[in-house]
Amino acid sequence: MNIVHTEASLGWGGQEIRILTEAAGMRRRGYQVSLLCSPEAKIFGEAILRGIPVVALPIARKNPAGMWALYRWLKSNPVDVINTHSSTDTWLAAIATQLLRNAPPIVRTRHISAPVPNNPMTRWLYQKASSHIVTTGEVLRRQLIEDNGYAASSITSVPTGIDTGYFVPGDKVMAREKLGLPKSGIIIGIVATLRSWKGHQYLLEAFAQLPDRNSQLLIVGDGPQSQALQKQIAELGLTDRVVMPGNQRDVLPWLQAMDIFVLPSYANEGVPQALLQAMLCGLAVVTTPIGSIIEAVQPGVTGMLVAPKQAPPLRTAIKQLIDDNDLRKKLGRAALNFAQKNFRIQKMLDNMETVFSQAYMQR
Repeated sequence: MNIVHTEASLGWGGQEIRILTEAAGMRRRGYQVSLLCSPEAKIFGEAILRGIPVVALPIARKNPAGMWALYRWLKSNPVDVINTHSSTDTWLAAIATQLLRNAPPIVRTRHISAPVPNNPMTRWLYQKASSHIVTTGEVLRRQLIEDNGYAASSITSVPTGIDTGYFVPGDKVMAREKLGLPKSGIIIGIVATLRSWKGHQYLLEAFAQLPDRNSQLLIVGDGPQSQALQKQIAELGLTDRVVMPGNQRDVLPWLQAMDIFVLPSYANEGVPQALLQAMLCGLAVVTTPIGSIIEAVQPGVTGMLVAPKQAPPLRTAIKQLIDDNDLRKKLGRAALNFAQKNFRIQKMLDNMETVFSQAYMQR
């Protein structure tokens, strides 16, 4: 089977990482897989680095130029299945395929929990132009069924799989030494693109209220909120307690250096990859019940859940974990076992293989 992924996003985050991870995994299974994206997109260069065939097309915006470019490419390069990932490239692919004879089916992957508009054109896009919809969590699937009235049989939940052989608990002291971090004390951390809805600002407020001066906060990632967060850090007097190393190609040592992982998102989540990676590293996690996060974090069992957009409950949960080493270890062990069982990369690939095969057979 020849599968082509399309991605209009110019940014970098869990969605783009999943596309490349899935593409690489399907290529290992013998499928022909390629990616279409804008030349200025971060995923373009990353695909090259990872050995995934990638073609630059002007598909970052919903306009005739992008649609015709995609149409011409598909006409000259017949494929069996198109897997779209963002709104823009899904619309472009949907229109382009209407002009093709024997057009390949579209599998539309929904990575986030943002509401889908209820209007005739969007319903056509999801229920007619798309052969099947994949969501990155069951909560997102139920949202499309219950809020939009889409057919349950046309939607499959396929959570993102993580490499359980790579993301493992490590030697905390060695990881900290390697990264130039203090060998003692509690390190709280977050790995996420610096976007507003990831909730970094609430984490900083909560951290500033912690009485233990022997703790540090790691904010790993980059993004549009970088300057705003640096300003907030200065205003809260946290300059000497917060480390912002920027975007890291390999986040494993940063996770292994942490004691507690926090992700206070308040919107646009499936099952976040960084959260799963932290769980696989045996970390106690504090997060919010947004999107499909609740499919990974069971309150008091595999982590702690707090209300979004509120610093006080976030502070309380973090302080509880700081004060109770046994609880940290207990939650970390349970998180590790749950993630290993339920979020393996092989499981994701098996499920996507089934979706692609069924879409191809029903064309």
